Amino acid sequence: MTTQLPIMKQEFTITVHSENHIGLLNRIAIIFSRRKINIESLNTSPSEIPGIHRFTIVINESEDVVSKLVRQIEKQVGVLKARFNTNEEIVWQELALYKVSTDEIAEKIKVERLLREYGARAVVIRKDYTIFETSGHREETDRLVRFFEPYGLIEFVRSARVAITKASRGFHDKLKEFEQAEPKTEEVVGNEFLNQSDEIFTM
Repeated sequence: MTTQLPIMKQEFTITVHSENHIGLLNRIAIIFSRRKINIESLNTSPSEIPGIHRFTIVINESEDVVSKLVRQIEKQVGVLKARFNTNEEIVWQELALYKVSTDEIAEKIKVERLLREYGARAVVIRKDYTIFETSGHREETDRLVRFFEPYGLIEFVRSARVAITKASRGFHDKLKEFEQAEPKTEEVVGNEFLNQSDEIFTM
């Protein structure tokens, strides 16, 4: 009897560059929900190229599943390029805010020590509460949550991941590679923007 090896899952960051199309985010989200894949983190922002937006999506899955997802995302109208990376291939951060009782903080801990050890800074100081800000990996921001809990942590919020690849080559080169590798057909490309990319991305 053959024993089937368990599928190895790990954290992947999917990066999608796209035009700013209404409804594109919903169409991308449906790709994940249909496959019952949970999105751990989702961030949208402008990119370094005017008019081009960037999606950063974090999931825990096998490499084979992630590869298929990325190919499916690239078929969406408005998507220019999608790729995925392991955590070792990117530089990433998350922003976190912590609201704590000012009386508790002032009486029981030294704020200078807090700022130095955790890389935090006070962004709002009021009589009833103080808001601290820090950035880092998930385990780093979680560590500060545990630190604040005994001192009356009122509220905590963390942003989605922002990430940049460690590879030195930029999006322009990646897009050119993609265009050379894929047939120039409307069925495969899935959007008109790629056919005009030489004009649009000329710096």
